[in-house]
This record gives sequence, C-alpha cells and structure tokens, in this order.
Amino acid sequence: MTRFALIAAPLVIAVSLLLNPGGDDSGLPTDSPEAAEAAEAKATGPVNPDPFAAADDEERAQMNRTVERAPAGLAAPKMREVAWQLLASAEGSTLDWRSQYGTIEDSGDGTGYAAGLVGFCSGTHDMLVFVEAFTKDHPDNPLAPYLPALRKVDGTGSHEGLDPGFTAAWKKAAEDPAFRKAQEEVRDKQFFEPAVRLAKLDGLGALGQYIYFDTMVLQGPGHEADSFYGIRQAALAEADTVAEGGDESAYLDIFLDRARAVMKSKKNQQHDTSRIDTAQRVFLEDGELDLEPPLTWKMYGETFRIPS
Repeated sequence: MTRFALIAAPLVIAVSLLLNPGGDDSGLPTDSPEAAEAAEAKATGPVNPDPFAAADDEERAQMNRTVERAPAGLAAPKMREVAWQLLASAEGSTLDWRSQYGTIEDSGDGTGYAAGLVGFCSGTHDMLVFVEAFTKDHPDNPLAPYLPALRKVDGTGSHEGLDPGFTAAWKKAAEDPAFRKAQEEVRDKQFFEPAVRLAKLDGLGALGQYIYFDTMVLQGPGHEADSFYGIRQAALAEADTVAEGGDESAYLDIFLDRARAVMKSKKNQQHDTSRIDTAQRVFLEDGELDLEPPLTWKMYGETFRIPS
C-alpha cells in the first residue's frame, strides 16, 4: 500500500473537536490560540489564509449564507459516501473505508506508524494528539499505556517503546465504537467540513470540494506553504476562483499543480502522485465537476469503480 503521512494540525484543534465541539461559526474554539492568532493577524498583520477565521462576525455571517445557498455537493449523504470511498482508495487502496479504522503500518517513509481513517502518524504529532484526546474521555483504552512512548517518538520514524504491542493495541482499540466515532469526528470536523465549506465559498462543485478535502487530509490544515491553506494561497496568486469570476476547471488545474508540487517536495516521503495524476486530474479532464457516479479511476496502478 502506498500512502502519505498526514501533517499534524495543532494540538488544541484536535482536542477541542473531539472533546468540546463548541466554538464560533469559524469552527475554531473561541478561546483557542488559533482564534487569538486570527484576531491578532486581522488587527496587526497579514490576513489569516483561512477566510472564515480571519473574518469578523458580520463577514462570517455573510460567508455562511453564501455556503448555505450553494448546492449540497459533497454534503449530501450519497456524495459523502463517494468522498469516503475516494479517500480510502488513496489512503488504503480500498473502497471499503469502514475497514480502515484498525489499519496500521509503517510504509518506511520516515513518519513512523500510520493508522486509521485519515492516516494518523506516530512521527508527525497527529497520532499523539488523537490518542491523548481520546484517552481523556476513555482512560482505560488499549492505547493509553503507549502515550509515553508516543511522546518520545513524536517527530521521528522510531518505534522505540511501541513495539511489539502497539499495532495490536491500535487494532484492539478500533473494535470500540467510541474509538471509531472519534476517528470519524476528526475526519469530519477537522478536515471534511472546513474543506467543503471553503470550497463552496470559492464557488466550487463536488470535485473541487473533494480536492480541498483530500489536500487538507494529506497536507494538514496548516498555514505553511506546504500545508492546505498555503497551497490554496499559491493557487489564488495564479488563478481566480469561481466566486471571483474565474473558470472552475482552470482554477482547479492550477490548484492541483501547486498541490502536486508540494507532494513532490516532501522529504522522507514517497512521491507517488497517483491521487492527483490518475484520479483527481482525470476527473477534471473528463469534466466530472459534480463527481456524479458512475466513476472510474486508478490509484497506484489499481482500477477502482463506483457504480451509478
């Protein structure tokens, strides 16, 4: 299986989403460092690349109205399932996304163990964040004893303190409905919903919404040049979104160029760009902007199909 590591989001976002899903309409907890950063940036410096986080209350309300008026796109139940299947093909070479809760392996890309629906990695901080947050609510879960080791290997590809029992513990934890639900909450609240909301604000249909979602999962919802918001900023510098009067296909073509360049630039990771080259780009070239099944694509040389 070929996959890429998730670049970790800040600790406070994952913890708050799992354990305290409240907050303002931006999706950020009102007392979080990210919310404070957005307010400070708005007052004193560069605009936060997340337009929802950077907006004031009136602007955010207008943005939300724009999103609400947009077609359902990937928010429709049928299309959510399409999104989950597309992501599973990229992350786990399968359409059965429900089989991915307990998956865990080290692909040798330098990011340690990768596991679960969105590829939590022991070496990129996000697995530690997730297990810490889950353990606060479920202190007796099978992964709790491995928290000291996860803290020690964070930022490395090491398995020190994790082997030989950690993979079995992850699989055991995945038998718990609460653990599966927690993974879904991170996928939905931290990646899917912000990506779809922003894509709708940019005037993008289901394909654009999926491209944003997949990029956010793969590169993380950070503001750096090699994270999701940085990639979007680079694309905006070259092309207008639909909301700005631009052509949807032309904008997505530029966005995929920038996302692919980031993938190729990552150190200590595999550089297979199938998720763009033989899936997203093919959908774009075929005019599948609505991602309406039937769909056929290739991932790492294997052909996948979603029937109508």
